[in-house]
Order: sequence, then C-alpha cells, then structure tokens
Amino acid sequence: MDKLLKFMGFIGDLKRVKRTGWVLRRIEDPESVADHMYRMALLSFLVEPTSGLNKDRCIKISLVHDLAECIVGDLTPQDDFSKSEKQKQEMEAMKHICSLVSEEVGQELYELWEDYEFQKSEEAKFVKDLDKFEMILQAHEYENLSNSPGRLQEFFDSTKGKFKTVQIKDWVEKLNTKRCSSGGS
Repeated sequence: MDKLLKFMGFIGDLKRVKRTGWVLRRIEDPESVADHMYRMALLSFLVEPTSGLNKDRCIKISLVHDLAECIVGDLTPQDDFSKSEKQKQEMEAMKHICSLVSEEVGQELYELWEDYEFQKSEEAKFVKDLDKFEMILQAHEYENLSNSPGRLQEFFDSTKGKFKTVQIKDWVEKLNTKRCSSGGS
C-alpha cells in the first residue's frame, strides 16, 4: 500500500507543477501539468471517428505523456539539458513511477509513455499535435485574459508548420482565424 500511496502522491504533485513556459512569461496563475494533461485527455474525446485512430488510446496517451514531470519537472528547450539527457531523466522517472503499481498497470503506463516519446503509433502522433495545439489554445486564452493580443506570439511561431494531422491542422486554422479577428497576430 505504501507504494500505491507514493504513486498517488506523484499524481497529486502534477497538480502543483506549473508549466514552465507560462511561469517564464510571468503569466498570473499559470496552468499546472495536470491541467494541461486533463484538457488534452478531454480533447482526445473529439478524435474524428473517420480518422481510424483509437480514441481510448489517445485519451490514455494524453493522460500519461507528461507523467515523468512529477519527478523531473517541466523541462523546456530553455533549460540546460540536451534532448537525450531530458529523455534519459524522464525514462528513469517513468520506470520508478511504474514500479509503484502492479506490473500490468506499470507496463501499460510505460508503453503508452514510450509510444508518445518515440512517436511509434498514429495515436501518439495525433497526441503530439494535440500537445502543441493545447499550448497555443492556452496561449490564446492567456492573451485574452490579460487583454494583451499578440503577447504570446512566440508560442504560435514555435508551432508554425509543425502540425501533421488533418484534424488538428483544422483546429489550428480555426484558432488562428479567431485570434486574428480578436486582434492577435
């Protein structure tokens, strides 16, 4: 039971790990990693039936893709870590987290995380696009909340041309249209 409670504690920690990009931009009351993962999971419910994607798998990947951040924190490109070092730290964190639950559950959590990390499945690729989309959606909301259109343009710029899935490209286009009509870039 001690291991299980430790696992539950790690999940709770995700509610307190603030998303670094927003903290660095001095966003008042920035979202947590858990907030981000929760919205991604709910957005995964919107997977189009004609896409051929497994909606349940997309939801699960969304729920675990940043799980290691309860131990390593929300590392960003601005942090002094190479991609391989970040990946190594997250892999070690995931192995530890997964050791706290039953072998079957631990294997599933790790496999879902690894699928996302290495973009093995179409579902993982969709969720990767969803991760970037959720970030710019959040940026748009922060711009609106602070009445500062265009303030977070760098987040939009960082994703330009990087979306691969048709459904998410459509969402990005709609968001950009809405943003432009409300005074953003």
